[in-house]
Amino acid sequence: MGAELEGLSRDARAVIDALLPPPTQSVEEERDRRLAYLAAGFRLFGRYGFDNGVAGHMSARDPADHDRFWVNPVGRPFSMIRVSDLLLVDSDGTVVKGDGQVNLAAFAIHSAVHRARPDVVSAAHTHSRYGRAWSTLGRLLSPISQDACAFYGDHALFDRYHGPVMEATEGEAIAAALGHHKAAILCNHGLLTVGGSVEEAVWWFLAFEAACEAQMLAESVGEPRPISPEHAAATARQVGSPEIGRLSFLPYFAEVTAREPDVLE
Repeated sequence: MGAELEGLSRDARAVIDALLPPPTQSVEEERDRRLAYLAAGFRLFGRYGFDNGVAGHMSARDPADHDRFWVNPVGRPFSMIRVSDLLLVDSDGTVVKGDGQVNLAAFAIHSAVHRARPDVVSAAHTHSRYGRAWSTLGRLLSPISQDACAFYGDHALFDRYHGPVMEATEGEAIAAALGHHKAAILCNHGLLTVGGSVEEAVWWFLAFEAACEAQMLAESVGEPRPISPEHAAATARQVGSPEIGRLSFLPYFAEVTAREPDVLE
């Protein structure tokens, strides 16, 4: 366990260690795991209604060639994506494995993020309902709940909108605004999350969207009382850690693969 879980008891750390899957033993095994998690993540996004026409994408860096990443083909519904549908794309945007076309915005954003952040394995961006609505306000989320604290001091604001992201320079600007954080609000656009694993990127997106929804609901009936900076920071070290992000995704993965085993085909 890393320093991120320093606020947890020894017993809590032992439980997390026991629940997380063991490290993969080969590049091939790691690739298979990333693609399985990525495809299952899309099924989850489809259930939550995160797809919007041809908008929305999620990527996973290839473990053998770090300049390449796997991404969904444009036009394939999230709810139907299987492992075999995913595309491997190189640094020029050329599909080197798989059948289909790459969303231009997907390449512009994901190539820039993966290039700027060697620590990022996966990135997710969609035009989800509450993230899209919150993005019009041009401000960060407040630590008004334990769950929202996962993003306390760890999300950024990309405060400009110049139209759909079609150019590399716009993707680079988004990556620069993201900085070292795990999430970003793209003004008048939507949400972006990243992680050192596919599990983290998927879970942080689900949690980020839920935090946007919760704050909008709270502000619709009153003025939410934020958690103090001291306690928000302490909570963030626990609920916002990479290990918790990975662990939080696993029950969803188990459920998706049990109910929809074709996702692994």
